[in-house]
Amino acid sequence: MRRTLTALGVGLSLLGSTAISTPAQAEGEITVAPLAATASTAQEVARFWLADGAANLKNATPYAVQTEVQGERVSTPVTPDTKPGSVAPVAGPAEPKGKTPTSTGKVFFIGGDGQPHWCSGTALQSQYRNLVATAGHCVYDLQRSDTTLDKWVFVPGYTAGTTPWGLYVGKQSFAHYDFSTYKDYDRDFAFVNVYNGVVSPSPDTLTNTGRLVDNVGGQGFAWNQPTDSMADVFGYPAGPNPDGRRPYTGESLEWSTGPISTMTLSGLPDDLFIGVESPFTGEGSLGSSWLSKYSSDSRAGYLNGITISVADTDGDQRYDTGVSPYFDGAVNVIYRAAATSWTGSIV
Repeated sequence: MRRTLTALGVGLSLLGSTAISTPAQAEGEITVAPLAATASTAQEVARFWLADGAANLKNATPYAVQTEVQGERVSTPVTPDTKPGSVAPVAGPAEPKGKTPTSTGKVFFIGGDGQPHWCSGTALQSQYRNLVATAGHCVYDLQRSDTTLDKWVFVPGYTAGTTPWGLYVGKQSFAHYDFSTYKDYDRDFAFVNVYNGVVSPSPDTLTNTGRLVDNVGGQGFAWNQPTDSMADVFGYPAGPNPDGRRPYTGESLEWSTGPISTMTLSGLPDDLFIGVESPFTGEGSLGSSWLSKYSSDSRAGYLNGITISVADTDGDQRYDTGVSPYFDGAVNVIYRAAATSWTGSIV
């Protein structure tokens, strides 16, 4: 199914990517794009971010591409395309103590401006325990056509340049064909397979830290869920509100809880968008995870949405809503393809 949500950005196609046929419920095809296709390339990426005391991680700024939309929360129900379903989460480690998920962190990359940037991301349970979910435009470059974002990595639990669970280089990304080809933002999500984590105990040395979900746990995944529910949102917001106030720094993981509803976005067809009541600002929070049935004891829940932008729905010059594609059966098909892809170690 081709959708034309042209008001939100420029078109893009994925150079060197491949299209995989999927069942009808996928509403098209899966696009698989290479990030760091070989272990030697992944080593170069890891060294870029970890060199000089992780200077490039510390100097990265929040991604400021497509951070705001205009719209309102409405009560129109979503008609599921398949039966609802879910994949169970894997609880995170007992330490360090806390109530926020150890699976959440920042994804880092080089933007179209040639500078290091970051979005939010989260680890998901998968067969090979190597999967990260984030916004599609935190993987595919909207400022330059025919390319993915360069030097893509995930750092769970990131704080002030530290990599407490290691740094995980992205190998490949799975996304919806309609996003990569027709710029359909109701398909603005991506699942990235990452290699085993690494740390750098000394210059030019990389040490294997193991598989992502083995280290930090992995959130479950749910699709075709009712929209009259609640979600816990986790991410690293950093940008200003429209009134100029900056309630967040992006230096620490933030948590908000609110009801989910369907969304109508101005100038766009009424398609598969949902919103969650949340005060997160746009920059930095792109890719924030929406978790249903979240337990602060296990620090685990079910990924049921991902922030692709934010909105000020009441006109008070402060953001109050996060926007996500609705996770339907087509999203599940792409998740399952990504969840069965092996990566391995780069050292």
